[in-house]
Amino acid sequence: MPNRLSGKRVFITGAAQGIGQAIAEAFAAEDARLFLVDRDEKLLEETAAALAAKGAVLGYQAADIADGDAIKAAVAKAAGEIGSINALVNNAGVNVFAEPLRATDEEWQRCFDINLKGAWHCCRSVLPQMIAEGGGVILNIASTHAFTIIPHTFPYPLAKHALLGMTKSLGIEYAPQNVRVNAIAPGYVSTQKVIDYWNGFADPEKARDETMKLHPGGRIATPKEIAMAAVFMISDECTFMNATCLTIDGGLSVMQHQ
Repeated sequence: MPNRLSGKRVFITGAAQGIGQAIAEAFAAEDARLFLVDRDEKLLEETAAALAAKGAVLGYQAADIADGDAIKAAVAKAAGEIGSINALVNNAGVNVFAEPLRATDEEWQRCFDINLKGAWHCCRSVLPQMIAEGGGVILNIASTHAFTIIPHTFPYPLAKHALLGMTKSLGIEYAPQNVRVNAIAPGYVSTQKVIDYWNGFADPEKARDETMKLHPGGRIATPKEIAMAAVFMISDECTFMNATCLTIDGGLSVMQHQ
């Protein structure tokens, strides 16, 4: 029986650590060819070397997704190294949290340049290859911030709401060309970003415990749990799923309160 992602040539952003790294590992195990992108060149090289040592077929390029020209060049390099891209995982993102009236213009711009415009740069660069090949699949890593609000996290939820809008718009626009565009909305995941969030409080351990208590199961997701959902979404197991979002938060966004 072939692996679930045989024949997929996947461009993954934010691939050097956290959810992106877990997705790259899970995809490699399912026989996908990978092209990894991240701003952190050192971490990217380490991740690529570790995957290659396990037999993964991959290429990589350090690039900032906010730079449209850099992404266009990375996609061209990817096509030369692993073949034309028929799957994209827009994972790269950045937390920008503030009270609305205290958010600076620079924070606003950074938030949208990376969390929304960067994802569009990647979509715009791979879509022509997908259309020419007769189809493809795009997966945007959104967040429960895309449909719920935590006070003092402005303008991050705005960008994630817009990312869902882009997911639906592109999914409808390119369905006739056999391109599926979907999203995953994780809640809290045990990554460095979440640890940094806890460390921003006077008592990080208390902040961690309070986060765990928010969840019906008393824990948060592992990166692998998000990655395995991404395997399903990119695979041909859900070929009629389009322009929608899969929520993976342990029930956090459903429960009104404890």
